Amino acid sequence: MGARSRTAALLALLLAPGPLLGAQEKPRSVSPAQNRERVLGIARQIVSGARFCTMVTIGDLGQPQARVVDPLDPDPALVVYVATNPLSRKVGEIRRDPRVTLLYFDPARSAYVTLIGRADEVPNPEKAAHRKKDWDAFFPADKPDAYILYRIVPSRVEVVSAKDGLSGDPATWRPEIVDLTVSDGAAFPRKIEER
Repeated sequence: MGARSRTAALLALLLAPGPLLGAQEKPRSVSPAQNRERVLGIARQIVSGARFCTMVTIGDLGQPQARVVDPLDPDPALVVYVATNPLSRKVGEIRRDPRVTLLYFDPARSAYVTLIGRADEVPNPEKAAHRKKDWDAFFPADKPDAYILYRIVPSRVEVVSAKDGLSGDPATWRPEIVDLTVSDGAAFPRKIEER
């Protein structure tokens, strides 16, 4: 076999699809429930990596209002708790329209999660079960009337994390979306009341 034939044979081997020389195997098929759990797991990691988030409410003139808040880490179903001053404008905004959005950005991962859902006020007797030490300077544990605690129950989760293979649609930039109001056998079905 001449040099030219050996070179052609080597190129054919290198360029041929298949498991040779580190070529990627065909990805395994993943069920919608498995993909949903994977996306929600990545969302939990991003949320936990971002201490603060931006909370968006609807103002009295219909304009979105955004502010940074220091939420409690989410529970396994991505339910989040946020404490606030009872005189803050977000209290009136949530009483008028409980729809809220929480946006978490984790700079270490260059990833974000958006939780879209409803905020419900937590009664005083339940507040002690949903606290973080960092709140003590602002909201003393022994004075539950001194603050309002909201439970944010998400109905939709949006995730972008290129590191985790969730880059969104390349044409529209639409993130990976999980609708928590739809039960597909996964662990997080939700029934959301419409206003």
